[in-house]
Amino acid sequence: MNQPLDRDSAPPRRLERLSRPLLLAGLMLVALNLRPALASLGPLLDEITAALGLSASAAGLLATIPVFCLGLSAPLAPRLSARFGAERVILFALVLLAAGTALRGVSGAEGLFAGTILAGASIGVMGVLLPGLVKRDFAGQAHLMTGLYTMALCLGAALAAGLTVPASDAGGGHWQVGLGIWALPALLAALLWWPQGRQAHDASARRAPQRGLWRDPIAWQVTGYMGLQSSHAYIVFSWFPAMMVDRGLSPLAAGWMLSLLMLAQLVSSLGAPWLSSHCRDQRLVIVAMLALSMIGFSSALYAPLDGLWLWTTLMGLGLGGMFSMGLTLIVLRAPSAQLAAQLSGMAQGAGYLLASTGPFLVGLSHDLLDNWHGAYIVYMVFGAAALLFGLLAGRERQIGAEEPH
Repeated sequence: MNQPLDRDSAPPRRLERLSRPLLLAGLMLVALNLRPALASLGPLLDEITAALGLSASAAGLLATIPVFCLGLSAPLAPRLSARFGAERVILFALVLLAAGTALRGVSGAEGLFAGTILAGASIGVMGVLLPGLVKRDFAGQAHLMTGLYTMALCLGAALAAGLTVPASDAGGGHWQVGLGIWALPALLAALLWWPQGRQAHDASARRAPQRGLWRDPIAWQVTGYMGLQSSHAYIVFSWFPAMMVDRGLSPLAAGWMLSLLMLAQLVSSLGAPWLSSHCRDQRLVIVAMLALSMIGFSSALYAPLDGLWLWTTLMGLGLGGMFSMGLTLIVLRAPSAQLAAQLSGMAQGAGYLLASTGPFLVGLSHDLLDNWHGAYIVYMVFGAAALLFGLLAGRERQIGAEEPH
């Protein structure tokens, strides 16, 4: 069921000197860059751990840092947008992302950790601002646009998962090359986004934060679902290749399996919002996507390897659909573009801080148990909690935070 348009979101503003196709292309390329810095780490994590002498807990911390930075930087995005404009903030964040990604390939462990922090913070800011831009400029096509940019996001993750190890091999077997090369698409995105970043931003963006948002139960339901389902994705990004290597796959084969998982997300990232637009509310689609994620993960970890491609595909379909539904809920539950930006900051800020515990707990349990049984328990517990919050957030209603006077 589509939400009625409000005074802030209809009709969309006319883009001065810039066509909507150019804006759409820019949004897609920005979204494409929101996951390579994260997804490129998993296929090389064993090699990095061995080269730098990291324990599994330290490797888990390395995998947790970017997600933690997503959560810390997300609440800053609406304030930065109000001060400088969303377009300019995204342009600056793209430049910082390129710098942080390149830094991971130099200066050893110090550069790796510093670059990871910088990249994670940049991604957190951009990820928060995209739903607000969709609500503002494509209000009548919220389901479609959310699906499209989520699909672009998943494509970036798939490319990073599949091409990071070959890039490292082509660079003489140096893991630094495999990580640092993903600065190039970020620079390309900055060049394409440059005309947008030179625009004067809307005066309406200066509105004060909405009072009452942090006391609104629906806002917390969306936030809980966003964080809990994200924990599944970051556990998989960080540890799935290592799990498959322990099951007997080569690092290259494990990387390609992660790439297959990311490619499967392309289908559900677009399909899940479309399906939900034909349902009474979003609960049925949320349940279906969570079930695919949990069945796929369990089977990939314990079922015979002969069917690994099937379980990986199911898991990818679930993860892509879960994430796109989280972004869709942000857009649908907010009655205006300004409130969508505020809700996005809350849901992705607090949500990613919650999600960051997932990869760390998996690494800690592996250190303690020397197996992946703890990872299974963590994945199932987070999934069950995501189901509870998803059933609440998936009901067809909007947040009722007070408008500022």
